Amino acid sequence: MTQQRGRLKVYLGAAPGVGKTYRMLDEGLRRKERGTEVVVAFVECHERQRTESMLRRFEVLPRAQRSYRGAEFTELDLDAVLTRRPQVALIDELAHTNVPGGRNAKRWQDVEELLAAGIEVVTTVNVQHMESLNDVVHEITGVPQRETVPDELVRRADQIELVDMPPEGLRRRLVHGNVYSADEVDAALGNYFRIGNLIALRQLALLWLAGHVDERLQSYRAEHGITEVWETRERVVVALTGGPEDESLIRRAARIAARSAGGELLAVHVARGDGLSDAGPEALGTQRRLVESLGGTLHWVVGDDIPAALLEFARSQDATQLVLGTSRRSRIARALGGPGTGETTIELSGEIDVHMVSRSADGRGHRLSGG
Repeated sequence: MTQQRGRLKVYLGAAPGVGKTYRMLDEGLRRKERGTEVVVAFVECHERQRTESMLRRFEVLPRAQRSYRGAEFTELDLDAVLTRRPQVALIDELAHTNVPGGRNAKRWQDVEELLAAGIEVVTTVNVQHMESLNDVVHEITGVPQRETVPDELVRRADQIELVDMPPEGLRRRLVHGNVYSADEVDAALGNYFRIGNLIALRQLALLWLAGHVDERLQSYRAEHGITEVWETRERVVVALTGGPEDESLIRRAARIAARSAGGELLAVHVARGDGLSDAGPEALGTQRRLVESLGGTLHWVVGDDIPAALLEFARSQDATQLVLGTSRRSRIARALGGPGTGETTIELSGEIDVHMVSRSADGRGHRLSGG
């Protein structure tokens, strides 16, 4: 009989000190009260009294003792957890690097073994330890993050819960000694815990989680055969030909996307069914750089029926708006088949709003809705 994989829940922290460990323990207590067998496999209290007090209410498994370069360390005892085989194991600091001597180099690898053995795990990790954000966090804070966890492992979690706190509130916690010891507070406030850093980390956490939620939503829609647009966020698709006039079109689409929080810009170029394109690679390369500088992405699709190809792409991305250029000299007008193409696109667009932007009026076009 195949072993059923254990469930994984992750408390994702926007920054150190926001209360991930406490939230994890609080959930563990609630589960215990409902009769679930919960043990602490590894929790680091960092001398925080409230956390230590809560920890005393659990069965705490012994740690593994390791010697390394003349010093003694304690680590998660993976074999002890496998032998004890609880229903739920609470494990702090998912991105932690294990002291040499165990069979896994990283704690997240220990967690993978426990999940494979059918043990449910509740764990914690800070956003700065996500592998995809490693360089970004270093650039923002000036502090390199040597311990990382693969994004894919966290994205596969059955539940992810964000633990967040306004920067001012977190700095107050720091001043009151609820994060670090008194002799570390001043240095922390002047370095990693500067207001700007905390705002940026908070935004990274919110955007990363929004991306995860978006993936879950798209999976749900695909599983249930839902094809109509759900306007949970603005996604603006702009159609490109590769011509120099497209740059103003890209900027117009970017402004439309920026009108709502979390708006997304997607540029698309349609090549003919034979795979050939009217646009040169150099021109499209320039436009790609512009799109990416505005926070968007450039995509290619193939199709001889340009309106149908554009709308198929837009629907596949759950787009809410489509931007087209309409000047008489525009290449896209010729590619779309001349007069009447805009009306055809609108007729087929359904719930997607279509913006017909007149370049001859310097972008001051009118908005036509297909909904």
